Amino acid sequence: MPVIVPQGVNAGIAVFDRQSGSYLTQVNATGRFRSASLVKILIALDFLLARGPDYAISASDRAQLELMLRGSDDKAASYFYQRIGGEPGIKRMITLMALENTAPPSAVGLNGWGSTTLSANDMVRVYRYLLEQSPAPVRELIMGNLRQSTPCGTDAYHQTFGIPLAFPRPWTAKQGWWGFGDSPPIRCTAQTPPPAVPSAAPAIRGAKPALMSGRVLHTTGTVGEGDRFIVAVLTQYPSGTAFTDAFATITALTRTLPVSVPS
Repeated sequence: MPVIVPQGVNAGIAVFDRQSGSYLTQVNATGRFRSASLVKILIALDFLLARGPDYAISASDRAQLELMLRGSDDKAASYFYQRIGGEPGIKRMITLMALENTAPPSAVGLNGWGSTTLSANDMVRVYRYLLEQSPAPVRELIMGNLRQSTPCGTDAYHQTFGIPLAFPRPWTAKQGWWGFGDSPPIRCTAQTPPPAVPSAAPAIRGAKPALMSGRVLHTTGTVGEGDRFIVAVLTQYPSGTAFTDAFATITALTRTLPVSVPS
C-alpha cells in the first residue's frame, strides 16, 4: 500500500529494515529539509568521537548531552556546537557517514546549527552508522538517551508526535521542530495530554514553502526489537500552520508506514 502524503505537506520519508537490509518505502527520500533539532545527533557524534579511545566525558557534559538528546534542549546544542567548532564538526560527520544530501548552514546562507539541511535517506545513514559502526560507548550513550526521549521538550513543546504515538515500545526517537514560535499553544507538562490525533489528518492550506521557509516537524528513530526498523519522516508546512495540525498530520502519516511490529 503506497504512502500518501497529505495535500499541502512537503514530506521526505524513508523506512529501512535492518534485518533484510532493504528500504521498505522511500518518498522524496533525498529531498533536503531544514534539520531543526535532528542535527543534534551529528553534534553529539562529533563531540564524542573526538574523545576516543576511551570516550570519557565529564559528569557535566554527560548531563548536557542527556538534556540535548532526551529533551531536545537548544542551549545544550549551542554549547556542544561551539565545542565542536561549529560547521567543521558538521562537515566531519558528512564525510564520515558519506551523507549525500546534508549541508552545513552556510550552504543556504544562514548561521546556527538548526539551519543544517538534510534528507530522510541521510537520517537512515546516521542511524545505521550509530548502530552498526560507531564505537560501543558512543552508540550506547546516544541510543540510550534516545530510548529515553521525554514527552516534553525543554521548551515545553510536546514531542510525542510521530514515532512515539505511532508505534509500541521498543523505540528510540529524535524529533525536530521549527517555526512554530517560542511559546507552544499547549504547554507540555507531566499532566498535559498530547494534542489529539484524529483518524483523518487535518487539511493543510497554503502553497508548499521553499526549502528554508514555512514550518517543519520531523520524527526519526528506530522501531522494534534490536532496532530493526529505521524510520525517518521529515515534514514541512506552510507558514501559519498550527502546531496541533502538524502534530496530527505527521503522526497520522507515520502510522501508515509499512513497519510490522507486535502491538
